[in-house]
Formats: sequence, C-alpha cells, structure tokens
Amino acid sequence: VLAVNGFLRVATGLDIGLSTKCVAIPKEMGMCHKIGYSEMRLPNLMGHTSMAEVILKSTTWQHLVHTDCHPHVRTFLCSLLAPICLDTFIHPCRSMCVAVRDSCAPVLLCHGQPWPASLDCDRFPADEDMCLAPLTRDYRHLHKVLPKPTCQTCPAVEEFFTHKRVLEVFCHSNFAVKVKLSKKRTAFEDQEYNIECQVEFNTQGSLLPYETQSMIQQWLLINEKCVERMNPTQRPMVYLLVGNIEEGIISVKQVYRWPRKDSQLTLAAQKWRYHKCL
Repeated sequence: VLAVNGFLRVATGLDIGLSTKCVAIPKEMGMCHKIGYSEMRLPNLMGHTSMAEVILKSTTWQHLVHTDCHPHVRTFLCSLLAPICLDTFIHPCRSMCVAVRDSCAPVLLCHGQPWPASLDCDRFPADEDMCLAPLTRDYRHLHKVLPKPTCQTCPAVEEFFTHKRVLEVFCHSNFAVKVKLSKKRTAFEDQEYNIECQVEFNTQGSLLPYETQSMIQQWLLINEKCVERMNPTQRPMVYLLVGNIEEGIISVKQVYRWPRKDSQLTLAAQKWRYHKCL
C-alpha cells in the first residue's frame, strides 16, 4: 500500500488516508467528468473535507482547464481534487506536475495569479514510485501538435480603416477569424464570455478551420484581459481577429470591430478570395 507522503502532511496537517469515503463526483465538477471514473475519495488530496468545499475550490480551476494549457491539466487537477476511489491514494508524478506547471503557470500569471504553493512539484512522488505519469513520447508523436496561444500584449481595437489597408494586413497574416463575444453569468455569479468563432479564411495550409477556431478560443480564454477591453458592455459584439503563427506560437496582431453595417471589412473579406499579394 502506497504510504501517504509528505505532501499530504504539509497540505492537510493530518493523515487523511485513515478515514476516507467514496462518493460520486458531483455534477458541479464538470471538469472531472468523463475522466475514466465516476467516484472520488473524500477528503481529497488537497485536504478538502466536505463536498461543498471541493466544489467551491474546483470552480477556481475550471477556467485554467478550459484554456487547455497542457494536455494533462485536467488529469493532474482532478487526481488531486477528485482522486480515484481505490484502496490507496494515487498521486500525480512529479514529472506530470512539472510539465503542467511549466505550460500553465504563464497562463495563471497572465491572470495575475502565481503558481500556488500548494502545488509545489517537489511535494509529489518521483516517477519510479506508484503515481500518475505523463503520456509517453510515442503518444505525442502519433497526435498532431497544434500551435499554442500565449499571454501577450493586447492589440488595439481598430475602428477606422479602409478595405485596402485590411487586405495588406491579410497578406502578412496566417489567419483571420470572425468572433462573436457576449457576456454571461455563471452559477457562481462570475462573469465569463460566450465565444462563437467562424473561420472566414485561413492561409496556413497545414491547419484545418476547426483547429484554427479551437486555437482562437484558447487565445481568448488565456488573454481574458484583452477580451474585457474588446467588449466592456453586456451587448454581443463581433470582431475580426488577424494574426500569425510562428515557431509553434499563435499571436493576434490586429483586432477590428465589425459592426453589422460595416462595409470595409465585408468588402475586404469578399476581395480576399481573388486578391494577389505583392
């Protein structure tokens, strides 16, 4: 039986392995559904002793999970918040923690939050111990690696332009995506954005439209401060996001507000089909 290690003693101040129970993962913890099991141990590996506390704490991580900052972010967090109900606790390996931290800490920092001390990777077992290890390199080679959005300086929202200028920008860009943004309130009274993306065109030949759409949604989630600047009101607004993909990084360099009656952007989008860049 795997002993409860120093991480648990530091995090909780007690040996929670002595008195735990199996409970169903609640519907409010949507991020931990469809992960291969439906029951969790309580108290969990974060020292949360009541389901109300688990649900409350998990909501603070849902936004990070939605950014998809690392392929293992959901597995890592759910192994701690909703550990699988076996005879012993299975911790995430230290290598999994390091991989998730290195990819996701910059996203947290973009939102003004440091990587929490409670997730110090030194507290997790080494890979030679019984723990959840990252996927193998073979798995990564079999799956297409898509460019990743990062935290960036917010581009200005442009409202005055000509279609010729927009076409020049298109010529030096990999993608242009039409985005509709509207605010909504969650069950916990937080504000978040409802995002609808439509790929108008995409000059990056190796990327499919749905892949570009997925990456733009990630960019909007990671760069939430830019979204707030773009859409400070409750009313739905439409924008055109134009940017580049370089060395595996996706960045948005131009944002155009697209009012319903705007003719310049509509004209640019129509002319782009036949436009020849110099």
